[in-house]
Amino acid sequence: MRPSVSSMQSILQRSSTTSFIGLGRMGSEMATNLFSKQYAASKDTHFVVCDAVPEAAQSFVNIFTQQNPGANVTIAESPQEAALKAGTIVTMLPSSPHVKEVYTNRIIPALASLAPEVARDTLCIDSTTLDVDVARAVASEVTRKGASMVDAPVSGGVTGAKAGTLSFLVGGPEASFNIARPILALMGQRIIHCGESGAGLGAKICNNLVLGVEQIVVAEAMLLGQKLGLDPAILASVINSSTGGCWSSSVNNPVPAALPDKAPPCERDYEGGFATALMLKDMGLASDIAAKQKSSLPLGRAAQEIYERVVKEKQELARKDFSSVYLYLRDGKCN
Repeated sequence: MRPSVSSMQSILQRSSTTSFIGLGRMGSEMATNLFSKQYAASKDTHFVVCDAVPEAAQSFVNIFTQQNPGANVTIAESPQEAALKAGTIVTMLPSSPHVKEVYTNRIIPALASLAPEVARDTLCIDSTTLDVDVARAVASEVTRKGASMVDAPVSGGVTGAKAGTLSFLVGGPEASFNIARPILALMGQRIIHCGESGAGLGAKICNNLVLGVEQIVVAEAMLLGQKLGLDPAILASVINSSTGGCWSSSVNNPVPAALPDKAPPCERDYEGGFATALMLKDMGLASDIAAKQKSSLPLGRAAQEIYERVVKEKQELARKDFSSVYLYLRDGKCN
């Protein structure tokens, strides 16, 4: 039996529709770049957004359609609806439990309800930083339903998401990576295929392990230098042009006025960056996977404990950029 004209139209529209699930600090900026570039390339492209907070989805639609008059953007009431409507599904969620809930209970059942040829024309991209085993289990279930999937966690923070300069660390079969690559390129500058499913997450967790430790020692050095009478801008300049140079000092320096030509989060009361609570989550992921792999992690565990204390003892810093660990150390909390 041949599909009806209306059925064919629905299938064609789904293939030209992108759904974005998760419109937090990162997700909203990523979706804006993705949708605006897709819309610029084809006015027939359709978009669907979904968020656990309905007001966030409505706010996104209002702003996006104001900036892109005529764009076809709808709000899905559930991730299942978002999956049914789109051939490309991008998720950017807080952590492992959210990914398990959204995929296992919503997206995967939606894929199972589709005709096999429609399911095969579906690509899922998850940019959440989560447990590697959870990511692999979810990807396995998605591919069993006939769809393609990659894990594509990002590096670059909110600033990179807004500027479209993110690095995507991608895990999944090469065929799926090749499908996902042009989509990811609309949101970032570097698209790196790290290996099979979960490999992108492994790379991201290792990167953030370095970053979490690095930000603490930069804070320690900046505090010590000031006590030795050094001007923060001069000290930062020395570090950034010497062997201690690193992103946590040259871009995300935690001391106001240390980077006169830049605007790190410390210049905005540590707002608008990568939340301390999220860094704590990533340090926990590193500790968990290191324990499973029997890999030594002395500095990582020490850094994790410090972030745990920051979040517990100075709760107002939990949502501020993780460079605010400087304030915790400045107040002598670790003495």
